[in-house]
Amino acid sequence: MKDLVESIARALVDHPEDVQVKSVEGTQVTVLELRVHPEDLGKVIGRQGRTAKAVRTLLGAAGMKLKKRFTLEILED
Repeated sequence: MKDLVESIARALVDHPEDVQVKSVEGTQVTVLELRVHPEDLGKVIGRQGRTAKAVRTLLGAAGMKLKKRFTLEILED
């Protein structure tokens, strides 16, 4: 899942070298923390959060296949 989010984010941003995805395992949910260059934050979130919502939907669908739950946190520095 980490690789999926990373590849999607790298395709969206202008600074793909600054994309970092960290996986935090929980008891029920795995949280994926996404960090991007400050200039690319808007591109990852999208208008009114549409892009972020689409990535979260993909995570949910892929997670159902693996029988796990994933959430995406987009962090700004």
